[in-house]
Amino acid sequence: MTSNIRYMSGVKSLRDIDVEGQRVLIRVDFNVPVDDHNNIADDRRIRAALPTINYCIDHNACSITLVTHFGRPKGQYDEKYSLKHIRKRLERLLNKRVEFVEDFEASKDEIASCSLERVFLLENIRFREGEKQNDIQLSQKLASICDVYVNDAFGTAHREHASTFGITQFVKTKVAGFLMMNEIKAFSKALEEPTHPIALIIGGAKISSKITLLETVLKKIDKLIIGGAMSNTFLKALGYDMKNSLYEEDFVQTASEVLSKAKENGVKIYLPVDLVITDSIEKPVDVKIVPAQDILDGFSSVDIGPATLKLFSEALGLSNTIIWNGPMGIYEIDKFSKGTFKLASIIADSYAYTIVGGGDTADAVDRCGESENFSFISTGGGASLELLEGKILPGFKNLDRKE
Repeated sequence: MTSNIRYMSGVKSLRDIDVEGQRVLIRVDFNVPVDDHNNIADDRRIRAALPTINYCIDHNACSITLVTHFGRPKGQYDEKYSLKHIRKRLERLLNKRVEFVEDFEASKDEIASCSLERVFLLENIRFREGEKQNDIQLSQKLASICDVYVNDAFGTAHREHASTFGITQFVKTKVAGFLMMNEIKAFSKALEEPTHPIALIIGGAKISSKITLLETVLKKIDKLIIGGAMSNTFLKALGYDMKNSLYEEDFVQTASEVLSKAKENGVKIYLPVDLVITDSIEKPVDVKIVPAQDILDGFSSVDIGPATLKLFSEALGLSNTIIWNGPMGIYEIDKFSKGTFKLASIIADSYAYTIVGGGDTADAVDRCGESENFSFISTGGGASLELLEGKILPGFKNLDRKE
Protein backbone atom coordinates (compact mmCIF):
# COMPACT_ATOMS: atom_id res chain seq x y z
CA MET A 1 0.00 0.00 0.00
CA THR A 2 1.39 3.42 -0.89
CA SER A 3 2.41 5.68 1.95
CA ASN A 4 -0.41 8.23 1.69
CA ILE A 5 -3.27 5.72 1.72
CA ARG A 6 -1.55 3.58 4.36
CA TYR A 7 -1.17 6.65 6.59
CA MET A 8 -4.75 7.80 6.15
CA SER A 9 -6.11 4.29 6.70
CA GLY A 10 -4.33 4.29 10.05
CA VAL A 11 -6.29 7.10 11.70
CA LYS A 12 -8.89 6.37 14.36
CA SER A 13 -12.51 6.42 13.30
CA LEU A 14 -15.64 7.22 15.27
CA ARG A 15 -16.04 3.53 16.15
CA ASP A 16 -12.69 3.58 17.97
CA ILE A 17 -13.86 6.01 20.67
CA ASP A 18 -16.68 6.42 23.17
CA VAL A 19 -18.83 9.50 22.54
CA GLU A 20 -21.30 8.92 25.37
CA GLY A 21 -21.66 12.09 27.43
CA GLN A 22 -19.26 13.96 25.13
CA ARG A 23 -19.76 17.24 23.27
CA VAL A 24 -19.06 16.29 19.66
CA LEU A 25 -18.25 18.72 16.85
CA ILE A 26 -18.56 17.19 13.37
CA ARG A 27 -17.07 18.94 10.34
CA VAL A 28 -19.46 17.94 7.57
CA ASP A 29 -19.65 18.97 3.93
CA PHE A 30 -23.11 20.33 3.13
CA ASN A 31 -21.89 22.33 0.13
CA VAL A 32 -24.80 21.13 -1.98
CA PRO A 33 -26.03 22.48 -5.34
CA VAL A 34 -29.10 24.71 -5.18
CA ASP A 35 -31.32 26.40 -7.77
CA ASP A 36 -32.06 30.11 -8.09
CA HIS A 37 -34.64 29.86 -5.31
CA ASN A 38 -32.27 28.09 -2.88
CA ASN A 39 -34.01 24.75 -3.35
CA ILE A 40 -31.56 21.89 -2.89
CA ALA A 41 -31.01 20.15 -6.23
CA ASP A 42 -29.01 17.23 -4.85
CA ASP A 43 -28.77 16.33 -1.15
CA ARG A 44 -26.28 13.46 -1.61
CA ARG A 45 -23.66 15.16 0.55
CA ILE A 46 -26.11 15.67 3.40
CA ARG A 47 -27.25 12.05 3.21
CA ALA A 48 -23.62 10.89 3.18
CA ALA A 49 -23.07 12.49 6.60
CA LEU A 50 -26.13 10.91 8.25
CA PRO A 51 -24.44 7.67 9.43
CA THR A 52 -21.87 9.67 11.42
CA ILE A 53 -24.47 12.04 12.89
CA ASN A 54 -26.88 9.23 13.77
CA TYR A 55 -24.09 7.19 15.36
CA CYS A 56 -23.39 10.06 17.75
CA ILE A 57 -27.10 10.42 18.52
CA ASP A 58 -27.55 6.66 19.06
CA HIS A 59 -24.48 6.48 21.31
CA ASN A 60 -25.68 9.26 23.58
CA ALA A 61 -23.38 12.13 22.73
CA CYS A 62 -24.52 14.93 25.01
CA SER A 63 -24.54 17.46 22.14
CA ILE A 64 -23.66 17.44 18.46
CA THR A 65 -22.46 20.57 16.66
CA LEU A 66 -22.30 20.51 12.87
CA VAL A 67 -19.91 22.81 11.02
CA THR A 68 -19.87 23.26 7.26
CA HIS A 69 -19.24 25.74 4.49
CA PHE A 70 -21.58 26.52 1.62
CA GLY A 71 -20.61 28.32 -1.57
CA ARG A 72 -17.86 30.90 -1.72
CA PRO A 73 -18.74 33.87 0.47
CA LYS A 74 -15.90 36.34 0.95
CA GLY A 75 -15.38 36.00 4.69
CA GLN A 76 -18.55 37.87 5.64
CA TYR A 77 -22.31 37.33 5.89
CA ASP A 78 -24.14 36.90 2.60
CA GLU A 79 -27.81 35.87 2.68
CA LYS A 80 -27.30 33.94 -0.55
CA TYR A 81 -25.00 31.50 1.25
CA SER A 82 -26.88 31.09 4.54
CA LEU A 83 -27.47 27.56 5.78
CA LYS A 84 -31.04 28.25 6.94
CA HIS A 85 -32.56 26.36 4.01
CA ILE A 86 -30.17 23.43 4.55
CA ARG A 87 -31.33 23.10 8.17
CA LYS A 88 -34.86 22.27 7.00
CA ARG A 89 -33.67 19.43 4.77
CA LEU A 90 -31.38 18.13 7.50
CA GLU A 91 -34.23 18.03 10.01
CA ARG A 92 -36.34 16.05 7.57
CA LEU A 93 -33.56 13.54 6.91
CA LEU A 94 -32.64 13.14 10.57
CA ASN A 95 -36.27 13.20 11.71
CA LYS A 96 -35.01 15.37 14.54
CA ARG A 97 -34.99 19.04 15.50
CA VAL A 98 -31.84 20.88 14.48
CA GLU A 99 -31.07 24.17 16.24
CA PHE A 100 -29.66 26.84 13.94
CA VAL A 101 -26.90 28.99 15.43
CA GLU A 102 -26.21 32.26 13.61
CA ASP A 103 -23.37 33.36 15.90
CA PHE A 104 -21.70 30.51 17.74
CA GLU A 105 -19.61 32.86 19.87
CA ALA A 106 -22.72 34.56 21.23
CA SER A 107 -24.28 31.15 21.85
CA LYS A 108 -21.05 29.56 23.03
CA ASP A 109 -22.18 28.83 26.60
CA GLU A 110 -25.38 27.15 25.47
CA ILE A 111 -23.59 25.04 22.86
CA ALA A 112 -20.84 24.13 25.27
CA SER A 113 -23.27 22.98 27.95
CA CYS A 114 -24.13 19.29 27.95
CA SER A 115 -27.74 18.80 26.85
CA LEU A 116 -28.48 15.25 25.78
CA GLU A 117 -28.89 14.72 22.05
CA ARG A 118 -29.20 18.37 21.04
CA VAL A 119 -28.09 18.93 17.46
CA PHE A 120 -26.76 22.36 16.46
CA LEU A 121 -25.99 23.60 12.95
CA LEU A 122 -23.63 26.56 12.92
CA GLU A 123 -24.06 29.24 10.26
CA ASN A 124 -21.75 28.99 7.24
CA ILE A 125 -18.23 28.82 8.64
CA ARG A 126 -16.87 30.69 5.61
CA PHE A 127 -18.72 33.79 6.74
CA ARG A 128 -15.71 34.06 9.06
CA GLU A 129 -12.61 35.41 7.41
CA GLY A 130 -10.36 33.28 9.58
CA GLU A 131 -11.71 29.98 8.23
CA LYS A 132 -9.77 29.87 4.97
CA GLN A 133 -6.74 31.49 6.61
CA ASN A 134 -6.62 28.63 9.15
CA ASP A 135 -6.77 31.30 11.86
CA ILE A 136 -5.53 30.11 15.26
CA GLN A 137 -8.09 32.12 17.22
CA LEU A 138 -11.02 30.73 15.21
CA SER A 139 -9.58 27.23 15.56
CA GLN A 140 -9.40 27.66 19.35
CA LYS A 141 -12.94 29.03 19.55
CA LEU A 142 -14.30 26.03 17.65
CA ALA A 143 -12.28 23.67 19.84
CA SER A 144 -13.68 25.28 23.00
CA ILE A 145 -17.23 24.05 22.30
CA CYS A 146 -16.37 20.34 22.00
CA ASP A 147 -14.65 17.42 23.66
CA VAL A 148 -14.47 15.33 20.49
CA TYR A 149 -13.76 16.49 16.95
CA VAL A 150 -14.93 14.36 14.02
CA ASN A 151 -13.86 15.20 10.48
CA ASP A 152 -16.39 13.79 8.03
CA ALA A 153 -15.91 16.35 5.24
CA PHE A 154 -13.92 14.55 2.56
CA GLY A 155 -14.85 17.26 0.06
CA THR A 156 -12.64 19.72 1.98
CA ALA A 157 -10.08 17.23 3.32
CA HIS A 158 -7.46 18.74 0.99
CA ARG A 159 -7.82 22.19 2.60
CA GLU A 160 -5.86 23.50 5.60
CA HIS A 161 -8.70 25.56 7.03
CA ALA A 162 -9.58 26.34 10.64
CA SER A 163 -12.48 23.87 10.82
CA THR A 164 -10.73 21.07 8.91
CA PHE A 165 -7.14 21.38 10.15
CA GLY A 166 -6.45 24.14 12.69
CA ILE A 167 -8.97 22.88 15.24
CA THR A 168 -7.14 19.56 15.55
CA GLN A 169 -4.29 21.29 17.39
CA PHE A 170 -6.61 22.21 20.27
CA VAL A 171 -8.89 19.18 20.73
CA LYS A 172 -7.71 16.15 22.67
CA THR A 173 -9.80 13.56 20.83
CA LYS A 174 -9.98 13.87 17.05
CA VAL A 175 -11.11 11.13 14.68
CA ALA A 176 -12.47 10.50 11.18
CA GLY A 177 -16.15 10.00 10.45
CA PHE A 178 -17.59 7.10 8.49
CA LEU A 179 -17.72 8.97 5.19
CA MET A 180 -14.01 9.81 5.41
CA MET A 181 -13.08 6.20 6.14
CA ASN A 182 -15.31 4.89 3.35
CA GLU A 183 -13.55 7.18 0.88
CA ILE A 184 -10.13 5.86 1.87
CA LYS A 185 -11.38 2.26 1.77
CA ALA A 186 -12.77 2.74 -1.76
CA PHE A 187 -9.61 4.34 -3.15
CA SER A 188 -7.49 1.71 -1.41
CA LYS A 189 -9.40 -1.02 -3.22
CA ALA A 190 -9.02 0.79 -6.54
CA LEU A 191 -5.33 1.62 -6.24
CA GLU A 192 -3.68 -0.61 -3.65
CA GLU A 193 -5.56 -3.89 -3.93
CA PRO A 194 -6.83 -3.65 -7.51
CA THR A 195 -7.72 -6.30 -10.01
CA HIS A 196 -5.82 -5.61 -13.19
CA PRO A 197 -6.12 -4.31 -15.85
CA ILE A 198 -6.66 -0.84 -14.35
CA ALA A 199 -8.03 1.92 -16.57
CA LEU A 200 -7.83 5.58 -15.57
CA ILE A 201 -10.12 7.96 -17.44
CA ILE A 202 -9.06 11.60 -17.28
CA GLY A 203 -11.14 14.47 -18.63
CA GLY A 204 -11.99 18.04 -17.81
CA ALA A 205 -10.42 21.19 -19.14
CA LYS A 206 -6.80 21.47 -18.06
CA ILE A 207 -3.80 19.18 -18.12
CA SER A 208 -2.07 21.71 -15.83
CA SER A 209 -4.37 20.74 -12.95
CA LYS A 210 -3.62 17.03 -13.34
CA ILE A 211 0.08 16.84 -14.17
CA THR A 212 1.02 15.43 -10.77
CA LEU A 213 -1.71 12.82 -11.09
CA LEU A 214 -0.54 11.76 -14.53
CA GLU A 215 3.08 11.49 -13.39
CA THR A 216 2.11 9.53 -10.28
CA VAL A 217 -0.27 6.93 -11.67
CA LEU A 218 1.61 5.82 -14.77
CA LYS A 219 3.42 3.16 -12.74
CA LYS A 220 0.16 1.78 -11.32
CA ILE A 221 -2.27 1.65 -14.22
CA ASP A 222 -2.50 -0.33 -17.44
CA LYS A 223 -4.59 2.04 -19.58
CA LEU A 224 -4.96 5.82 -19.71
CA ILE A 225 -8.04 7.19 -21.48
CA ILE A 226 -8.00 10.93 -22.09
CA GLY A 227 -10.99 13.03 -23.15
CA GLY A 228 -12.48 16.46 -22.60
CA ALA A 229 -10.64 19.66 -23.42
CA MET A 230 -7.57 18.09 -21.81
CA SER A 231 -7.26 15.74 -24.78
CA ASN A 232 -6.93 18.75 -27.08
CA THR A 233 -3.52 19.49 -25.59
CA PHE A 234 -2.44 15.89 -26.20
CA LEU A 235 -3.76 15.96 -29.77
CA LYS A 236 -1.87 19.21 -30.30
CA ALA A 237 1.26 17.42 -29.07
CA LEU A 238 0.69 14.85 -31.82
CA GLY A 239 0.68 17.65 -34.39
CA TYR A 240 -3.06 18.12 -34.87
CA ASP A 241 -4.41 21.59 -35.69
CA MET A 242 -6.98 22.21 -32.93
CA LYS A 243 -8.30 25.43 -34.54
CA ASN A 244 -10.42 27.32 -31.95
CA SER A 245 -10.51 24.44 -29.44
CA LEU A 246 -9.41 25.06 -25.88
CA TYR A 247 -5.92 23.72 -25.22
CA GLU A 248 -2.89 24.76 -23.16
CA GLU A 249 -0.04 25.87 -25.37
CA ASP A 250 2.35 26.01 -22.40
CA PHE A 251 1.73 22.32 -21.67
CA VAL A 252 1.97 20.80 -25.14
CA GLN A 253 5.53 19.66 -24.40
CA THR A 254 4.37 18.25 -21.06
CA ALA A 255 1.67 16.27 -22.84
CA SER A 256 4.29 14.90 -25.21
CA GLU A 257 6.43 13.83 -22.25
CA VAL A 258 3.44 12.09 -20.60
CA LEU A 259 2.87 10.13 -23.82
CA SER A 260 6.53 9.06 -23.82
CA LYS A 261 6.51 8.06 -20.13
CA ALA A 262 3.34 6.06 -20.66
CA LYS A 263 5.02 4.14 -23.44
CA GLU A 264 8.08 3.51 -21.24
CA ASN A 265 5.81 2.11 -18.50
CA GLY A 266 3.84 -0.06 -20.88
CA VAL A 267 0.67 1.98 -20.39
CA LYS A 268 -1.70 2.00 -23.36
CA ILE A 269 -3.04 5.50 -24.09
CA TYR A 270 -6.37 6.16 -25.76
CA LEU A 271 -7.15 9.57 -27.28
CA PRO A 272 -10.20 10.76 -29.23
CA VAL A 273 -10.31 9.72 -32.87
CA ASP A 274 -13.35 11.86 -33.68
CA LEU A 275 -14.83 14.95 -32.09
CA VAL A 276 -18.05 16.92 -31.85
CA ILE A 277 -17.26 20.46 -33.00
CA THR A 278 -19.29 23.67 -33.09
CA ASP A 279 -19.12 27.17 -34.48
CA SER A 280 -20.23 28.62 -31.12
CA ILE A 281 -20.44 27.21 -27.61
CA GLU A 282 -22.91 29.80 -26.28
CA LYS A 283 -25.15 29.95 -29.39
CA PRO A 284 -24.36 26.94 -31.57
CA VAL A 285 -25.73 27.07 -35.10
CA ASP A 286 -23.56 24.43 -36.74
CA VAL A 287 -22.60 21.23 -34.86
CA LYS A 288 -20.65 18.50 -36.67
CA ILE A 289 -18.81 15.25 -36.01
CA VAL A 290 -15.37 15.12 -37.65
CA PRO A 291 -12.14 13.10 -37.40
CA ALA A 292 -9.89 14.54 -34.68
CA GLN A 293 -7.38 15.73 -37.27
CA ASP A 294 -10.00 17.53 -39.40
CA ILE A 295 -11.45 20.29 -37.22
CA LEU A 296 -12.85 23.06 -39.41
CA ASP A 297 -11.65 26.66 -39.35
CA GLY A 298 -13.53 28.69 -36.74
CA PHE A 299 -14.80 25.57 -34.93
CA SER A 300 -14.11 24.26 -31.43
CA SER A 301 -14.09 20.74 -30.02
CA VAL A 302 -16.81 20.33 -27.37
CA ASP A 303 -17.31 16.57 -26.97
CA ILE A 304 -16.02 13.17 -28.07
CA GLY A 305 -17.61 11.50 -31.08
CA PRO A 306 -19.21 8.04 -31.61
CA ALA A 307 -16.05 6.39 -32.96
CA THR A 308 -14.17 7.54 -29.87
CA LEU A 309 -16.91 6.13 -27.65
CA LYS A 310 -16.57 2.79 -29.41
CA LEU A 311 -12.79 2.87 -28.95
CA PHE A 312 -13.06 3.78 -25.26
CA SER A 313 -15.78 1.15 -24.75
CA GLU A 314 -13.54 -1.59 -26.16
CA ALA A 315 -10.68 -0.51 -23.89
CA LEU A 316 -12.91 -0.45 -20.82
CA GLY A 317 -14.57 -3.77 -21.66
CA LEU A 318 -11.32 -5.56 -20.90
CA SER A 319 -10.65 -3.61 -17.66
CA ASN A 320 -11.33 -4.88 -14.15
CA THR A 321 -10.80 -1.61 -12.29
CA ILE A 322 -11.95 1.74 -13.69
CA ILE A 323 -11.25 5.16 -12.13
CA TRP A 324 -12.90 8.19 -13.73
CA ASN A 325 -12.00 11.83 -13.09
CA GLY A 326 -13.28 14.50 -15.47
CA PRO A 327 -16.07 14.77 -18.09
CA MET A 328 -15.58 14.15 -21.82
CA GLY A 329 -17.10 17.43 -22.96
CA ILE A 330 -19.28 20.38 -21.97
CA TYR A 331 -21.89 18.06 -20.48
CA GLU A 332 -23.90 20.92 -18.93
CA ILE A 333 -25.10 21.82 -22.47
CA ASP A 334 -27.45 19.16 -23.86
CA LYS A 335 -25.98 19.17 -27.38
CA PHE A 336 -22.51 18.49 -26.00
CA SER A 337 -23.40 15.98 -23.26
CA LYS A 338 -23.73 12.71 -25.21
CA GLY A 339 -20.08 11.66 -24.93
CA THR A 340 -19.98 12.03 -21.15
CA PHE A 341 -23.40 10.49 -20.55
CA LYS A 342 -22.86 7.52 -22.89
CA LEU A 343 -19.45 6.86 -21.36
CA ALA A 344 -21.11 6.84 -17.93
CA SER A 345 -23.56 4.19 -19.15
CA ILE A 346 -20.74 2.12 -20.65
CA ILE A 347 -18.83 2.15 -17.36
CA ALA A 348 -21.99 1.47 -15.34
CA ASP A 349 -22.73 -1.61 -17.47
CA SER A 350 -19.25 -3.07 -16.98
CA TYR A 351 -18.34 -5.78 -14.49
CA ALA A 352 -15.34 -3.80 -13.26
CA TYR A 353 -14.87 -2.13 -9.88
CA THR A 354 -15.78 1.46 -10.78
CA ILE A 355 -14.97 4.62 -8.89
CA VAL A 356 -15.86 8.22 -9.75
CA GLY A 357 -13.60 11.00 -8.50
CA GLY A 358 -16.31 13.40 -7.34
CA GLY A 359 -16.82 16.95 -8.62
CA ASP A 360 -18.16 17.45 -12.15
CA THR A 361 -17.84 13.74 -12.94
CA ALA A 362 -20.13 12.79 -10.05
CA ASP A 363 -22.58 15.49 -11.15
CA ALA A 364 -22.58 14.16 -14.72
CA VAL A 365 -23.13 10.57 -13.56
CA ASP A 366 -26.03 11.75 -11.44
CA ARG A 367 -27.58 13.77 -14.28
CA CYS A 368 -27.69 10.75 -16.57
CA GLY A 369 -29.22 8.55 -13.87
CA GLU A 370 -26.34 6.12 -13.43
CA SER A 371 -25.28 6.92 -9.85
CA GLU A 372 -26.63 3.69 -8.42
CA ASN A 373 -24.68 1.61 -10.94
CA PHE A 374 -21.17 2.61 -9.91
CA SER A 375 -19.20 0.84 -7.19
CA PHE A 376 -18.29 4.11 -5.47
CA ILE A 377 -18.81 7.81 -6.11
CA SER A 378 -16.52 10.10 -4.16
CA THR A 379 -17.92 13.21 -2.47
CA GLY A 380 -14.75 15.20 -3.15
CA GLY A 381 -13.43 16.29 -6.54
CA GLY A 382 -10.29 18.16 -5.48
CA ALA A 383 -9.69 15.85 -2.52
CA SER A 384 -9.92 12.69 -4.61
CA LEU A 385 -7.56 14.21 -7.18
CA GLU A 386 -4.93 14.95 -4.52
CA LEU A 387 -5.40 11.48 -3.04
CA LEU A 388 -4.81 9.94 -6.46
CA GLU A 389 -1.70 12.11 -6.76
CA GLY A 390 -0.26 10.34 -3.71
CA LYS A 391 -0.69 13.17 -1.20
CA ILE A 392 -1.65 12.85 2.46
CA LEU A 393 -4.73 15.05 2.80
CA PRO A 394 -4.52 17.73 5.55
CA GLY A 395 -7.90 16.59 6.90
CA PHE A 396 -6.26 13.33 8.01
CA LYS A 397 -2.84 14.59 9.10
CA ASN A 398 -3.51 15.48 12.75
CA LEU A 399 -6.22 12.95 13.58
CA ASP A 400 -5.56 10.41 16.33
CA ARG A 401 -3.93 7.21 15.13
CA LYS A 402 -4.57 3.58 15.88
CA GLU A 403 -1.86 1.99 17.96
